[in-house]
Amino acid sequence: MKNYLNFENEVKELEAELEGLKDPYNKEGISEVDTDEIASYEDKINDKLKKIYSNLNPWQTTQVARHEDRPKAKYFIENLFDDFISLSGDRFYGEDNSVIAGFAKFRNKSILVIGQEKGENLEERLDRNFGMMRPEGYRKSIRLMELANKFNIPIITFIDTPGAYPGVGAEERGQAEAIARSIETCMKLKVPNISIIIGEGGSGGAIALASASKVIMLENAIYSVISPEGCATILWRDPKKTLEAAKAMKLTSKELFDLNIVDEIIEEPLGGAHRDREKTLENINSSILKNLEYFEGMNGDEVILQRKNKFLQIGRGRGFSTNTENDSNLSLRKNNMTDFVEKITNNKKNLLVGLVLILMLAAIIYLL
Repeated sequence: MKNYLNFENEVKELEAELEGLKDPYNKEGISEVDTDEIASYEDKINDKLKKIYSNLNPWQTTQVARHEDRPKAKYFIENLFDDFISLSGDRFYGEDNSVIAGFAKFRNKSILVIGQEKGENLEERLDRNFGMMRPEGYRKSIRLMELANKFNIPIITFIDTPGAYPGVGAEERGQAEAIARSIETCMKLKVPNISIIIGEGGSGGAIALASASKVIMLENAIYSVISPEGCATILWRDPKKTLEAAKAMKLTSKELFDLNIVDEIIEEPLGGAHRDREKTLENINSSILKNLEYFEGMNGDEVILQRKNKFLQIGRGRGFSTNTENDSNLSLRKNNMTDFVEKITNNKKNLLVGLVLILMLAAIIYLL
């Protein structure tokens, strides 16, 4: 049974009529199937989908990204990679079922695959905690990313989460620290890591694994610092103002691509990824292949430099700075006092003099 979003009611009615035309055992008994009329209805459905999906607002895009029939990480892992070996546990606390991770082959090359998995039905969603990772999930990912880095194995991550799990137990076990260390690990990798946002990219739960050499989004995916409902509740004290919040947050793939936050948008089939999983699979496969080829021939230092420059470029030319040249030599701007102290401490001969001057200055300030 297909699931329809509230703005797809007309499509639902047309498809119901189409199913009736395809069924030769109708109310009047056995009848011939009218192929011309079926083709006409299929054209009508495609036209209606094209009209709807070419004019989605940010909140409708959010609904598509959350569609329960949308292909999940497990589907992509099973169909894109060969010889996948799932690995479990963080070696500190336990296993986190909301993340699938392990080594596999992609075009006969070793790959580490990490996927945030929401689950296909209610039972699976409860087991997977709706894709919300706990600290042990991030620590498992860190362990495997460090292992991949050691053996020079590229990393592919599939991002699909409302956010990190906000439970008391997760906070007690160091949720914030685990996310921060996951981001740090991603940024230090000497191997290329490619993150593909396939549904929701929510808050720190997503960026913990999406601090990557290449950040890619499916056309109808979203990537934001908070959910539209959460944003609306905080800013307007009204969770119903989701459209206003979604517009303000710039969470769609096109908006994020314009801001240089994502590097590529993968086109989805007409009506969303859930309407043609095979086509979506084909498009993602092509994107992974292209991006892995981009990093071929790069050494570890070049991979780190590319990732560093990518993140330093975000926001430049948009009010923070107009300089869009290579940022590999960027450093913090120092004030006069910082520069003075640094010059003194870097010169061992003048270190004692510098300490005396600092103490004298402190004494004067105290007396005043």
